[in-house]
Amino acid sequence: MEWTDPISIFLLFVLTLLFIMKTEKFWNSNFQEDFPPGPKPLPIIGNLHIMDLKRPYRTMLELSKKYGPVFSIQMGCQKMVVLSGYETVKEALVNQADAFAERPKVPVFEELSKGYGVIFSHGNNWKVMRRFTLTTLRDFGMGKRAIEDRIVEEYGFLMKDIESRKGGCVFHSTDTSNFCCMCL
Repeated sequence: MEWTDPISIFLLFVLTLLFIMKTEKFWNSNFQEDFPPGPKPLPIIGNLHIMDLKRPYRTMLELSKKYGPVFSIQMGCQKMVVLSGYETVKEALVNQADAFAERPKVPVFEELSKGYGVIFSHGNNWKVMRRFTLTTLRDFGMGKRAIEDRIVEEYGFLMKDIESRKGGCVFHSTDTSNFCCMCL
């Protein structure tokens, strides 16, 4: 029997599915006991099979009627906690602000940024970077009327420059072999 035989491919597919279903992380939806109740996810796809992908808020409202204002869902392999209703969201973001202040750790960005920066950092580093960034931007005039006037003035100069080039790129020479995102 060859590996390219359709029966061999089918058996390999079935064995792979059985292995995934036996894996605790994918098969057992309660692999983290501290999550609120929610619909039982399928292996790999989670709860995507019950979601209305064009209007996910409708699905969330239906689930909140069944499981209450705080419930969990699983999108793919990522478990999430959903808060629905004004009172629940207000309680979480105002009264329990410290518990909800943390930013998520995204493994791809964690590897690239090493936990630094304003956008992809988290924890105490994120709080320090955010405070520094807001203070620096305020020092440069963010939120003040004077900076708005400067931006409008610069916009006028930029528009005159773009109009003078008659559709040519502002950032490149007249060589049309190189395009930037502003040219497209």
